[in-house]
Amino acid sequence: MPETGPATAAHEPSPKTPPAEPTASAPDTRQAPAPGPDSGSGSDAAAVPAPRTEAAPAAPRGAAAAARRTGLLVMVVLGGLSALPPLSMDMYLPALPEVASALASPAATIQLTLTACLAGMALGQLVIGPMSDKWGRRRPLLAGMALYVLATAVCAFAPTAELLIGFRLLQGLAGAAGIVIARAVVRDLYEGVEMAKFFSSLMLISGVAPIVAPLIGAQVLRFADWRGVFVVLAAVGLALTLLVWRRLDETLPPEQRHTGGVGTALRTMRGLLADRVFAGYVLAGGFAFATLFAYIAASPFVVQEIHGASAQTFSLLFGLNSVGLIVVGQVNGKLLVGRVSLDKVLACGIAVVAAASAALLLMSAGVFGRVGLAPVAAALFVLMSAMGLVLPNTNALALMRTPHAAGSASALLGTSSFLVGAAASPLVGIAGEDTAVPMAAVQVCCSLLAAGCFLGLCRPWRGRGAAAAA
Repeated sequence: MPETGPATAAHEPSPKTPPAEPTASAPDTRQAPAPGPDSGSGSDAAAVPAPRTEAAPAAPRGAAAAARRTGLLVMVVLGGLSALPPLSMDMYLPALPEVASALASPAATIQLTLTACLAGMALGQLVIGPMSDKWGRRRPLLAGMALYVLATAVCAFAPTAELLIGFRLLQGLAGAAGIVIARAVVRDLYEGVEMAKFFSSLMLISGVAPIVAPLIGAQVLRFADWRGVFVVLAAVGLALTLLVWRRLDETLPPEQRHTGGVGTALRTMRGLLADRVFAGYVLAGGFAFATLFAYIAASPFVVQEIHGASAQTFSLLFGLNSVGLIVVGQVNGKLLVGRVSLDKVLACGIAVVAAASAALLLMSAGVFGRVGLAPVAAALFVLMSAMGLVLPNTNALALMRTPHAAGSASALLGTSSFLVGAAASPLVGIAGEDTAVPMAAVQVCCSLLAAGCFLGLCRPWRGRGAAAAA
């Protein structure tokens, strides 16, 4: 189970330096009773055949229970950090038409508030990821979260669309700390299949955010205007900052940190991108995320303006789609990972996303005549659900190749996703608010690009995913 991972996976954060592994896990005092700490093998290995459960037979019952609680706590904290993007985006979605009216701006301009936040999250990850490799995870994370709370509070008082866009950019830059460091912490604690399982389990927590965020946003709009949404977001950010400060320990030991400056960080990233397979997973994940973000940016107008649904109906449909993503993510982690090649699962997910996008384009273009909300909602549900196969597996497969630069690798993963998503956002509204064709066209193009990068660069037929899932 992933919950036991943090207690044991710290033995193997850096497979290239096995003698130092027990030292790297020294902060986890649950490992202290295990015999043979100087080598990580010998009596430990002889006692237990499976490395990820090696401490369990020797540990007392109380220590095992503490390990499970710690694993669950780490999942809750990292789930909260991973929920930051959907909270920042989706709680605000039901208010988009109201913001456009209140600030006397067209829909395309208001959609730039989403683009600015997304671009900030992309650029922020590019900076904070290498910082966390140099200074550890806690300090950059706490600094970023504190700035996120401040920027979010300021958004509530923005008098114009231009100022709101600027503050949303700052909000994204600061909020990037939670996204990039959450992935890096997972890489610090887990290896191989356990990492893929943890990413899928993480979706059970972080996936709740897209469900409840629009619902909360819609309820806030019943008692306050759109500015109240940012007040609630600031309160959530503050609570998460306090949780990180009190409960999340440092996961990157000093001896595993990078000592170089900006030049070293850039060389590290250049080396990662020179890995063709890693670059393939990064690009495939980025274009898949752009498909998802095209839906996020356009769906309020498609559902509410084109099909005449209320903000409450939109929130319920959005929540239902998120339930599909969570359920499929759990099927991926509990049933598929370890039994089926990760590359095969990823290929299936991308194919379903492309098929759903094509169906949306045909319906939006009028090929089947005038269609109602139900078939459009069904296609969007399939698309969102398939993301439960795509997102966790692209992250896991890419990070499996980068054991010594998790922060930089996580930054590249996040930056590519958010930059491509930010570029897709203005395109979905390019033809106005009366047609869904631009949204569907962007989704088709991005899903095909994801498939091309995956097949052309990762070359999954060579069987790496099968090895990883073994």
